[in-house]
Amino acid sequence: MLDGKPLLPFGPKRFFYIYQVPEGARRGQHALRTDEELIIAIAGSFKIRVDDGDSSVELLLDRPDRGLYVPPMVWHELYSFSLGAVCAVLASAPYNADGYFRVYEEFLESVRR
Repeated sequence: MLDGKPLLPFGPKRFFYIYQVPEGARRGQHALRTDEELIIAIAGSFKIRVDDGDSSVELLLDRPDRGLYVPPMVWHELYSFSLGAVCAVLASAPYNADGYFRVYEEFLESVRR
């Protein structure tokens, strides 16, 4: 909390990190049905593409004092990891395999319904 206001739009229920990503590898490549995430580059840098089914944007995460909030139903993939990059993720719920879209076309179909 900062001055009585929550720092995140959700209460984190899970934390994980991604590191030692091989050159050229991609991570993420999914959308969450109901969960939210905050993604932070705590070391190094990487790019992230977010897509809401209508538009897509590519961002560079390269500062540990800034993060990217990813709401439900936003496809995201991480790539172009620098050597030694570490990505931290705070999630709004424990892991649930059924809570993911892992096939982009299925995600688009659900968004367009």
